[in-house]
Amino acid sequence: MGPEEGSTPVDNVVTQFSTYEDFLDSQITTVDLYYLEDEGLARQLVELGYRGTGEVVKREDFEARKAAIETARLAERTQKKTLASAGKDLQDNFLKALAVREDDNRSGKVSSVIFIRDRNSHGQEVSGYIDYAHRLKIEDFEVYFSGKKRLLPKPTDMSFYNWDSHVAVWNSTPNYQVIADNPEGLLFKYKRDRKILNVDPKAQPGDNSTRTPIRTDLYIQTVIFDHVSRRKT
Repeated sequence: MGPEEGSTPVDNVVTQFSTYEDFLDSQITTVDLYYLEDEGLARQLVELGYRGTGEVVKREDFEARKAAIETARLAERTQKKTLASAGKDLQDNFLKALAVREDDNRSGKVSSVIFIRDRNSHGQEVSGYIDYAHRLKIEDFEVYFSGKKRLLPKPTDMSFYNWDSHVAVWNSTPNYQVIADNPEGLLFKYKRDRKILNVDPKAQPGDNSTRTPIRTDLYIQTVIFDHVSRRKT
């Protein structure tokens, strides 16, 4: 049955009572208890529609509606919790750019690839490409948005290069296949729609993709590539 305008009797009952038994008890009068002398029997008669002072509401309808309301509440609460950027006073352009993209990357509407070049804690220059949606799933980004830690490429990311030690690593992720042997440069294939993302600054990024350099005081260089999948799920 589809949603209708206004509240139904079931909606009204569900919002007023925590359990179906509480609803049944509200329909039992002192006279019923006096004559029946059995609360359980009185509840059964209300449930069957033989007793009661209001609308007849079936147990399965009550429990189904109650479950639906709790599921909706949980989903809303979970969504609010998952946004690590929520409520943060972000000053830097890079963190602001990540915050703007966080919800869409978590939901799969957009897939962002982050390029970062900077120095690590040992003073070595490193750079790499990060699958934002994947890192959001496996890491708590609250530490980055709060400024407790700096987001940097890791050897487990899509690509990682240490300019001092000349260590280069590539890894495919749940979202992207890395094409490292391309003579024209590094490419990433988005697995959902199989579109190619070209990260060469001199080339077009590809179908449904954009390249956005971000001015930031936190890093030597940052660029964010955004890909919107057109494949229906």
